Amino acid sequence: MDQLWLWVGFNVFVLAMLALDLGVFHRQAHAVSVKEAGLWSVAWIALALTFNYGIYHFMGRQAGLEFLTGYLIEKALSVDNIFVFVLVFSYFRVPPKYQHRVLFWGVLGALLMRGAMIGAGAALIERFHWIIYVFGAFLVFTGIRMALQEEHDIEPESNPVIRLVRRFIPITNVYHGQSFFVKEPLHAGGALRRVATPLFVVLVLVETTDLIFAVDSIPAIFAVTHDPFLVYTSNVFAILGLRSLYFVLAGVIHKFHYLKLGLSVVLVFVGVKMLLVDVYKIPISASLGLIALVLGTAVAASLLFPKTVEAHAPVAHDPLAPRPEPVVAPLASDADEGLPEQRREASSR
Repeated sequence: MDQLWLWVGFNVFVLAMLALDLGVFHRQAHAVSVKEAGLWSVAWIALALTFNYGIYHFMGRQAGLEFLTGYLIEKALSVDNIFVFVLVFSYFRVPPKYQHRVLFWGVLGALLMRGAMIGAGAALIERFHWIIYVFGAFLVFTGIRMALQEEHDIEPESNPVIRLVRRFIPITNVYHGQSFFVKEPLHAGGALRRVATPLFVVLVLVETTDLIFAVDSIPAIFAVTHDPFLVYTSNVFAILGLRSLYFVLAGVIHKFHYLKLGLSVVLVFVGVKMLLVDVYKIPISASLGLIALVLGTAVAASLLFPKTVEAHAPVAHDPLAPRPEPVVAPLASDADEGLPEQRREASSR
């Protein structure tokens, strides 16, 4: 019963914070400044550390260290999401004042998906102990692949989810404020039909991106603790702070070019930790120290040995630079979608 109230209380807190965020602080769409995002980042980190102290006080030192290590891993891996968010927002030229709305609903979807994945992972580990070795081998493979993989541009049209959306949902190529769906006439004076805006396409990309990253990050947390509550709460706090962290780092994320290498080392380490679980249990304090050292070294090396923007440019332009509205998103041509001639002419202008 105590565990049930812990789960209920925590989720009520999360929903209250999300309602406060969208309903009060971001009731009106606006471009999030670095200062505002920085204050929110500090607030989310402070809340996570306060919660961590509560875990330490009521559940013991071991649980406190496990939460902190899991939170650090998730926080670090979430930076990899930011690389992709910058590319997506840049590619679709999402106006800065609408980016928070996309990330808000993206985070809400991510919380639901990750909650389901954590529940499934915990059930599998409890029933089939050998699944730990599968997770461990997968993380080692993922870490090595991350270290060897070169950065590449996004290709939305090759995304199977985007192709599925385009097949069943008509999409306009013009932004309509912060709306995900609008009604447009089939032709001049004709009946209205509901169509998705490019902002909805961006939201779908953000959700699928997080799903892909969750496949890596959630097994990594199970290398630290098998307690579903600690896995879930550390994940949630890292994801809740992801939006503000994006607005803080979006303009400088390309400077941390060694961070991917550091993340790959972390993934390999936690994978090996899982593979050795029945041979030798690496102390949680040692794991926390090593992960912090690797990530700190990666950040320091990036700043001490910078690459030129020309040699390492993840985006073609600043995604936070103001842009006139309406903006035409680089989706497939309207001719391919069978839209009326009037729309095609408007798009070409």
